[in-house]
Amino acid sequence: MEKSIFKAYDIRGKYPSEIGGKVAFKIGKAVVKFLRKKNPNIVIGRDNRLSSSFLSKKLKQGILAQGGNVIDISLATTPLLYFSVFYGKYDGGINITASHNPSCYNGFKIVKRKAVPIGWKTGLKQIKELVEKEKFEETLKGKELKKSFLKDYIEFNQVGFNFKKMKLFKIVIDTANAVPGIITSRIFKKTPFKIYPIFNKLIGSFPNHDPDPLISKNLKQLQNQVKKRKANLGIAFDGDGDRIIFIDEKGAIVRADLILSLISEILLKEKKGSKILYDIRSSNIVRETIEKNNGKAIMGRVGHSFIKVKMREEDIYFGGELSGHYYFKKNSFCEAPFFVLFKILEYLSHTEKSFSEVIKPFQKYYHSGEMNFKVRDKEKKIKELEERYKKGKISHLDGLRCDFSNWWFSARLSNTEPLLRLVIEAKSKDLMEKKKKEIRKSI
Repeated sequence: MEKSIFKAYDIRGKYPSEIGGKVAFKIGKAVVKFLRKKNPNIVIGRDNRLSSSFLSKKLKQGILAQGGNVIDISLATTPLLYFSVFYGKYDGGINITASHNPSCYNGFKIVKRKAVPIGWKTGLKQIKELVEKEKFEETLKGKELKKSFLKDYIEFNQVGFNFKKMKLFKIVIDTANAVPGIITSRIFKKTPFKIYPIFNKLIGSFPNHDPDPLISKNLKQLQNQVKKRKANLGIAFDGDGDRIIFIDEKGAIVRADLILSLISEILLKEKKGSKILYDIRSSNIVRETIEKNNGKAIMGRVGHSFIKVKMREEDIYFGGELSGHYYFKKNSFCEAPFFVLFKILEYLSHTEKSFSEVIKPFQKYYHSGEMNFKVRDKEKKIKELEERYKKGKISHLDGLRCDFSNWWFSARLSNTEPLLRLVIEAKSKDLMEKKKKEIRKSI
């Protein structure tokens, strides 16, 4: 087994060289043992990658051989898997997916009861050790049950929205031939919206583009279709459907932290004084918007497993990341892409402004977006940056963040890839470009 497949948030690697049938079988057994419960009920879902069906079969065999019971929900986005676990009150769940990675990758996202994520510090390390030791007891075989929560999930996401009072928006949706297509083909049937799907047929090789909406070239077709159709907006999902990225009516990409600012403003008018979390990479406009609307702004480190723990501990109502993940207390603190979409459409229905006009007030600062660097000694490089910019306000919440009066930067180690990630924001474009050039040269 390639040990590097165990990441901070999940298990992920190339198929079959790093993750194959034997590894899947052992992980199934290890998860049952880790849960420390006799005959635990574990929900199993999968994306539509070419390898997912085989890995699902082997994973289930491992769970059953260790005495666990399998609830097989078949094709599922990761939010649907999470929903199935907390809605069905099961002991845990595993989604077979490599998220936004190319089709040659696969992996496992694992949660316990109430869809609480199992990350490196909360269980993945122990699961890795169990797989390595292979000391599993022989027990009576568990039972397998096939079940679907898709209808329940769709209904759950539509609660609280009066679609009859919403405008007849035109929306282009890119699901990248990935599993979110099973949701988008059904969830809009009882809404007034005119939907234009692109790449909605499930093809596990992702022939049109990789299912990573954070890479701008993967959004080109969506942007063109929004302009061609004269749509009100466009949306793109990643490979397992836990991230959503927005395109305005002009075909421009709307950064996720600006969406978080808009949603924060909307929610704080409905639920005054709420706590809202944003990640360390997000624009200062997020904190300013939350505080302006009498909410409590809480900065968190990057990564769903860290954010969900913090949201539970501090009873945080809503949260979001620069990567397009949005978390909602009502969803057991899990990702809620459709809640965000419907909330924005509800808001746009009560204004004469276009999507770009609604977003414009939040475009106060100049943000670089996240830049990636392959660095031999990442920790050493971050220490060098801290020494160079020690006059700023220093935070070690997640790597290094240095704040100055008119700009800031964040440098941190990737939790999923061998990269150093950098974000810079400034009050002027010239200053942002100057600091970007300066720090890039230093790195």
